[in-house]
Amino acid sequence: MIRTDMIATVGREFLVSNIENDEFSYPKAYRAASLTFTPIQNDAGRSFEKLDIRFVKDNVSVLIETKQNFSANLSEATRQLSAYVEYEKALTGNKTIAILANTNDDSVMVWRGVISDADYLPKETALRSMAEYVDMYTSKINDKEKVMQNTYKLNEMLHRHSIPEKLRSQFVGTCVLALKNGLDYSTPSITAAQIRAKIKEVLEGLLTNDLNKAEKLTVLNNNVLNNQYIRQLRIEPFREILTDIENNILPFINDKSTSGQDLLNLFFVTFNKYVGKSDKNQAFTPDHITDFMAKVAGVNKHSIVLDPCCGSGSFLVRAMTQALDDCATAAEQENVKKHQIFGIEFDENIYGLATTNMLIHSDGNSNIRQGSCFNLGDWIKEAKPNVILMNPPYNGQRIHLPANYVRTWASNKKEDPSKGFYFVKYIADTLNSINQQATLAVLLPVACAIGTSGEISKIKREILKENTLKAVFTLPNEIFYPGASASACCMVFEIGKKHSDSPYTFFGYYKDDGFKKKKNLGRVEQTDPTTGKSKWVSIEEQWIDAYRKSKVVDGFSAVHKVSGDDEWLCEAYMKTDYTKLTEQDFQQTINDYLAYLVKSGDVQ
Repeated sequence: MIRTDMIATVGREFLVSNIENDEFSYPKAYRAASLTFTPIQNDAGRSFEKLDIRFVKDNVSVLIETKQNFSANLSEATRQLSAYVEYEKALTGNKTIAILANTNDDSVMVWRGVISDADYLPKETALRSMAEYVDMYTSKINDKEKVMQNTYKLNEMLHRHSIPEKLRSQFVGTCVLALKNGLDYSTPSITAAQIRAKIKEVLEGLLTNDLNKAEKLTVLNNNVLNNQYIRQLRIEPFREILTDIENNILPFINDKSTSGQDLLNLFFVTFNKYVGKSDKNQAFTPDHITDFMAKVAGVNKHSIVLDPCCGSGSFLVRAMTQALDDCATAAEQENVKKHQIFGIEFDENIYGLATTNMLIHSDGNSNIRQGSCFNLGDWIKEAKPNVILMNPPYNGQRIHLPANYVRTWASNKKEDPSKGFYFVKYIADTLNSINQQATLAVLLPVACAIGTSGEISKIKREILKENTLKAVFTLPNEIFYPGASASACCMVFEIGKKHSDSPYTFFGYYKDDGFKKKKNLGRVEQTDPTTGKSKWVSIEEQWIDAYRKSKVVDGFSAVHKVSGDDEWLCEAYMKTDYTKLTEQDFQQTINDYLAYLVKSGDVQ
């Protein structure tokens, strides 16, 4: 393909050049930005300086290096393209699509991110439009609704073959992982035992460089492969299950997308619909909320992220993909995976979910520990995290919390009176003890924000002695549906900065996320009928923009100076937007007030 056709395909209106022939000189661009340009050279001492074609749109840069035949010296070509990616990251900080393109035929090689095996997109065999490349970073590439529909059908199959509800999400996740990494079960004479052995081989291969390999394999073997219900599976149903996953689940999974969802979380929510009531109070964080919180916390390639109650690993997956997108080289990406993602999970079964989930998302699981965060304080101090993302248990039992805290409970108290707030205090105290500053974003029940007395108020006051309440966002109702029923808010703290030094706290009334409840599917993402794009994408941009600019918008946001004795919700401080009130709103308020009077006995 000739260069003019390449430019026309991607979109000439997005072409950015600064020298003749539509090329782009990085030394010239660096000088214009008052940056020091340090050239990267090949083995012969030749500097890579001029990119053939460069496009920019919405913080995404598409970099195309043309060759007559890049296969003739692929190593040199990829090294050159990698240098341009590194220059681009330092110059703009943009997300990148890097492309080698032949001029003597239509062959292309495409990388989403850096030039590495992990970011290579082998199915991208033709040039796309700029809008499509931007969509690789901004749109929902995984078809979650279709995955959920297919998962419900799969659930019925698992039920038919006597796989217990609690085992299903972990079993499906393990099968997805094995199939994604080349599990072959097609041999006509293969047995169920041989399939289990092959899955174990895949797991062992993936965990080769993991310091906690034995611990993880033991959990996955005991909870999945050696489980009596899996061992009793005959070859016919085992093959039927694997075929269904391969045909109806795996094609919708795209682990190279920043919007690549917490898939194990998706399975959990779907299967959890059928689990007994006693097991339905686990508030697994929806992936679009983990995305929002990771962005609010400013996760990038320099972040060292900890989730001390990591569950299925949803925050860790999101933080890892966001940090990887900020990297300029494969070496930086490898460092993120090995040294910058930390998680702790108490429940052994769910710890297995986190391990599997991170492996599905190309490793990054080396620093997940099974146990209580209250027993791993020294490990947390050694990690020195500067970003904490967490959704602690809201109804922790005595066994889940440290004895010195449990001793303060009333004798008849069965569950954590702080509703999870004590986890925040513990993490903040642990980091403050080593003077480690960090941003902490946490999901808590609204009761924690409202509380102005008792244990919650006490913890609020203690936290603010050494830390700042930077923001609180009131989130949509039933955010955890169909799992837990708690109404939640997101609090953001600056650890190690006294609240008394802060002029105000930002409050957002973020009740509309563009999701709707749908029968048998839970809360489903909606699309804009005019653009066909996700409503959430534009809503999230609005949420983050209001927070970062401390915008005060009637009916939507407020700023206010608060203490530990105050209510921490936007509803207490924002002004009403009367232009949006309707007759139905007025009638609903009257009905609610009458219902209150009847309930209180003031009206007969």
